Amino acid sequence: MGADDLTHATTRAFDLHDHPAKAAPALIATDEEHFAAIEASLEQTVADLEERLSDVRRQPGGSGQEAMDRDLEVHRLGARLRMLRRYRLDLCLGRMVTTGGETVHVGRFGLTDAAGRRLLVDWRSPAAEPFFGATHGNPMGLASRRRYRWTNGRVTDYWDEVFTADALAAAGAALDDQSAFVASLGSSRSERMRDVLATIQADQDAIIRAGSRGTLVVDGGPGTGKTVVALHRAAYLLYADPRLGDRRGGVLFVGPHEPYLAYVADVLPSLGEEGVRTCTVRNLVGEGAAATAETDPEVARLKADAAMVGAVEPAVRLYEQPPAEGMVVETDWADVWLSPGDWAEAFGAPDPGTPHNEARDQVWDALLDILVDKHEATEATEDQLRRSLRRNDDVVDALTRAWPMIEATDLVGDLWEVPAYLRHCAPWLSPDEVRVLRRPGPQVWTTADLPLLDAARARLGDPAAARARRRQEAAAAREKEEMDRVVDHLVASDDSDMMIMSMLRGADLRDALTGDGQQAADPDRYAGPFAHVVVDEAQELTDAEWQMLLRRCPSRSFTVVGDRAQARHGFTESWTERLERVGLHDIDLASLTVNYRTPAEVMEVAAPVIRAVLPDANVPTSVRSTGTPVEHVRPEDVAEILGQWEAATDEGIACVIGDPSFEATPRVRSLSPEHAKGLEFDLVVLVRPDRFGTGVEGAVDRYVAMTRATQRLVVVEAASEGSR
Repeated sequence: MGADDLTHATTRAFDLHDHPAKAAPALIATDEEHFAAIEASLEQTVADLEERLSDVRRQPGGSGQEAMDRDLEVHRLGARLRMLRRYRLDLCLGRMVTTGGETVHVGRFGLTDAAGRRLLVDWRSPAAEPFFGATHGNPMGLASRRRYRWTNGRVTDYWDEVFTADALAAAGAALDDQSAFVASLGSSRSERMRDVLATIQADQDAIIRAGSRGTLVVDGGPGTGKTVVALHRAAYLLYADPRLGDRRGGVLFVGPHEPYLAYVADVLPSLGEEGVRTCTVRNLVGEGAAATAETDPEVARLKADAAMVGAVEPAVRLYEQPPAEGMVVETDWADVWLSPGDWAEAFGAPDPGTPHNEARDQVWDALLDILVDKHEATEATEDQLRRSLRRNDDVVDALTRAWPMIEATDLVGDLWEVPAYLRHCAPWLSPDEVRVLRRPGPQVWTTADLPLLDAARARLGDPAAARARRRQEAAAAREKEEMDRVVDHLVASDDSDMMIMSMLRGADLRDALTGDGQQAADPDRYAGPFAHVVVDEAQELTDAEWQMLLRRCPSRSFTVVGDRAQARHGFTESWTERLERVGLHDIDLASLTVNYRTPAEVMEVAAPVIRAVLPDANVPTSVRSTGTPVEHVRPEDVAEILGQWEAATDEGIACVIGDPSFEATPRVRSLSPEHAKGLEFDLVVLVRPDRFGTGVEGAVDRYVAMTRATQRLVVVEAASEGSR
């Protein structure tokens, strides 16, 4: 490259040393001009936002709705500022030229200049849809499209696509259609998912922009971009569907395991969405963090059945039976007979759906109402009588025995430890199955227990919260009683002409004096309800685990992402059959069939592995080849292979799969096949795949592990077999 080429290959926005032909001023001059306008607008926008945020923070805190609105505005402005500071010119993903000659630049969010000229349209807006969705078969009104590759805030490559003959003639040296995009797919990986927004393809974009009603299933094999679609769809729906905003429930994103969540952690913030809650199924239950895998396959099978979750309801109902005998209730003024019918009436008082521990307060209030109504003494006021009854140990003890406060862990633990209790609550179980499920001793939870613990906690409510509320109410009652005495004294001694002290009898002022109206604490972070739930690697969920998710999304608005061929425990049904069985309806199926990640050389070896056990597996077609065949080596070769790889480049991430004894390094991970699911690595060293087992589970583990590789796959055979 000559000196002149070097001069114009590097500008304020471009660094095209590796692509000098694309650095010609005729090809990038209009981009440079537009980027300058974007930069000026960004500086002004940041300054304006900083001033507005400072003004809002200086405002008085206020109370109630006023305080909430102020906090929401601070959060909104802060999020916008963080996004602007995170990106500069690289907010711009690319540009498109319509057949009418209009040039539209697409960004991570919309941006205008001081005169109101639109510099960037939000990638989620209808105006941006052709940038992602246009194909040569359906240009969607485009003459051409340009996508940028950004590195450290500068364009280091771009590629043009043309859709008309006139655009083809004008494309010049920049035209390389999809070749640059395909080459970019093989770039080095890192510990976090790289930014792929600019390279969303038409088949992926159509799914991202689909409506939120009902259940959309995204079925696709390895490397088809299922996770990309799932994450970008979450961001798109929050932007495009006003029914899904935070005040309507928001979006919950459920991934398969913690390494996956760490891998995708940057994606949603990079799309301007910080409000999506991400978790695994384990995170939905407090006991999930310490839960171990269920090692008994029969126990796992029984607890995976949704019917077992149904055993929670009769288990709770046993603790909601009214006493069959009446009792005499003594007060300071007269005795009252509390009959079995009175007990039954009180037990029927809770509103439908009220959790057991919270419903106890409604039963108690109903009992007090009944006793007050039956009390014949006239010398006691109603407040005096209620206070007397609340202090009656006999009534309190009787209610505690008939409607006790229950911990979810105690309820589920009793199911496994008391065979008669389990037989009553799950009468469909055979005697042998009851014996298999029995677990005497301390409560050590497995992942198979989590759906039952979750169902129990939802049905019971938090006893600690209920007790705290009762303590708060009792303290408020005592404070009110004391205030009543103070007010009565002040009113009685008031000798002013206007009787100002009598205003203290007003309910609003009295409540203000007693501090009434305290706001309750925020509910559990993952309790919901959510307006929409996105589930990745959904093929692994058991029927019981599905109940955990359905409980959190009453609208049944789901995006279900997965691959039947990657289900470790088999998936013989269709997606529609499976999801209708667990309780979802209005199901639409979208299929991804193009593998953008895994080289053809790897898929040629991996495809027969899965088709041997699942002949109808959705094995996608790879669009790229590396020219590097799959290698088969001996165990003693692994250290040398990894050493040579690390020495050859300071970029990329490798992974050893199937060797728990391997000690990970900053650039070489060590994972099981199960925890490698959903991730991708430049180099995969697959250790002794023959030890993964037989049948569907072993084949799926081998298939998943092999298809994590984006550049090179090395298979370590048994020592006796040697290298091939």
